[in-house]
Amino acid sequence: MSKIVTAGIDIGSGCVKTVLFEFDGEETKWVGKESARIRNRDPFLLASETYDLMLAGAGMTRGDVVYVASTGDAENLRFATGHFYSMTTHGRGAVYLNPAARAVLDIGALNGRAIRIDGSGKVLAYKMTSQCASGSGQFLENIARYLGIAQDEIGMLSQQADNPERVSSICAVLAETDVINMVSRGISTANILKGIHMSMAGRLAKLLKSIRASEGIVQMTGGLALDAGLVAALNEALVKEKVALVAESHPDAIFAGAIGASLWGAFRHQKLARLEALAA
Repeated sequence: MSKIVTAGIDIGSGCVKTVLFEFDGEETKWVGKESARIRNRDPFLLASETYDLMLAGAGMTRGDVVYVASTGDAENLRFATGHFYSMTTHGRGAVYLNPAARAVLDIGALNGRAIRIDGSGKVLAYKMTSQCASGSGQFLENIARYLGIAQDEIGMLSQQADNPERVSSICAVLAETDVINMVSRGISTANILKGIHMSMAGRLAKLLKSIRASEGIVQMTGGLALDAGLVAALNEALVKEKVALVAESHPDAIFAGAIGASLWGAFRHQKLARLEALAA
């Protein structure tokens, strides 16, 4: 097989992620990545701009890419070659980031999703949280804004808690009311954040149990994968639920969907090329 280049583009609720992979025989090389927050912008236009920025950084043009694979909410991306469901792309991307992963927790801006996978990233079972649940990136972003802290401070502050107080409601609106009441009662920011993480983690641990993910590594993906406080709380919850899973994150966890799309795109391109060669 000659050298080929494929791209993966993942449009989420809050962010666009693009990656670029080069394949040369058995060698797979990650050669580019870009991400951008949507923030009321047209996500398809933003995806196009981010894609071109990534290509320029890699010294390539659109003509160098044999397959552009979309995933997430990018199904109608005009310049995509093909589209892949996000469960399959996050499963494949998780295994790329961590070959030991046997489950995935994809926690984005609006909801969370637990996925059980095999060693190749094939999806065996999955279940999603309710969209209104107070276990999403948007909910934590709103809370951080109310508390007057930056999002990247959440994980650090949460781990400094000494007496956390759980948020009882699974409804985001009611949970925000709980937080307002905690502030008025003088509960510290660290204890509020750890309480939120504990509530989220308890529900996520039960979600993993519901898909019979029982042992090994659960790879965190999506926007909240880099929240160290949530990862720590999840590992505590898994111990309490007596689930033999260990939650791990990765610096590139937000790109998992785009990675999986690019890898599946290469697989599909190669399969089509073999079929064409046989038909010739």
